[in-house]
Amino acid sequence: MNTMKKIALILTVLMVSQFAKAQENRVITTGVPFLLIAADARSAGMADMGVATSADAFSQQYNPSKYAFSLQKQGFSVSYTPYLTSIANDISLGQITYYNRINERSAFAGSLRYFGLGDIQLTDAVGTPLTTVSPNEFAIDGSYSLKLSERFAMGIGARYIRSNLKIATDNGDASPASSFAVDISGYYQSEEVAYEDFNGRWRLGFNFQNLGPKINYDNDNLDTSSNFLPANMRLGGGFDFIFDEYNKIGVTAEVTKLLVPTPPARIEYYDIDEDGTITGAEQDEVDDMNNLAISDYRKIGWTEGIFKSFNDAPDGFSEELKEFTWALGAEYSYQDSFALRLGYFNENELKGARKFFSLGAGFKYNVVKVDVSYLFSASKVRNPLENTLRFSLTFSFGDNYDEL
Repeated sequence: MNTMKKIALILTVLMVSQFAKAQENRVITTGVPFLLIAADARSAGMADMGVATSADAFSQQYNPSKYAFSLQKQGFSVSYTPYLTSIANDISLGQITYYNRINERSAFAGSLRYFGLGDIQLTDAVGTPLTTVSPNEFAIDGSYSLKLSERFAMGIGARYIRSNLKIATDNGDASPASSFAVDISGYYQSEEVAYEDFNGRWRLGFNFQNLGPKINYDNDNLDTSSNFLPANMRLGGGFDFIFDEYNKIGVTAEVTKLLVPTPPARIEYYDIDEDGTITGAEQDEVDDMNNLAISDYRKIGWTEGIFKSFNDAPDGFSEELKEFTWALGAEYSYQDSFALRLGYFNENELKGARKFFSLGAGFKYNVVKVDVSYLFSASKVRNPLENTLRFSLTFSFGDNYDEL
């Protein structure tokens, strides 16, 4: 196997594993983590947020309820995100989205997201090339949103997920793993209010994402090989400072929490019989206790796991709070034809330590809009998207709706 590709594959497998790192510091890991990667450059430019930002073509990933407030009748978007560019040049995430605001009250949308790990050359024990494989994952989803009042809409989404990461061996199959999930979301947008020096508009949003059965990579070992989907809760709010018909600044804050149980705290070796010596037998006993705890963790059902995720952290409420990530973002737009964006994302050191700044820009000409973003890591933990440019294209069609 090519060395660079082998490293990339190992990193991907580590992301879907529930073992080593989760035991050391209780980082919550899940299957198919590509569902959590910000695929579009607009949200990426504001630190991967989108649950409470204004409606756009990319709302499908963050809050499909926003489509009911879209100012365009129809839209189509294409996004491309290079991944792990420091070790490979053919790992990437792509997404296409289409939405249609059917009438004043409702809209529907659909998208396809594809995560490809490139081509990997397999070899035998002495290095003789055997075959080339192309591990990949994808998700197909659809959504429907409806205004329940002039200012509030709710949406529901459904998603089919397929993960083809297994490599065929002489003793096993390489059939893909699959699952499905649903999203439940809501979005509130106030009317424009006149203040002393500017007009303003409030935005609020929530989304419960990826709620569905665990994904299993081995049908013969359901308890030991199934992984939780990256179910999560997004909550956000923002405010638009509207200075005139040309200039607007939107600020947004968002918090996110995985709706996945906290892995058990690892029991360290200790002197069980208190005779002053930790024997091999005592180490084996502790290993058995840790293995049993992991086995019990894997047997937790996905619905039970959602509720357990709020009160199961070994260190109590203080650790539960550490499982929330938060982000701040701002967007300046001029005449809806040019935009500048920045953001900051923070995750607790014990839960992953992702911290980064982001910058972005958008340019619109006629029916075409181009968005780009760039990420700067602010953590000792290297971000796989560090120093990576992300690109998105949006095409708008049909008549425009008025913003009330």
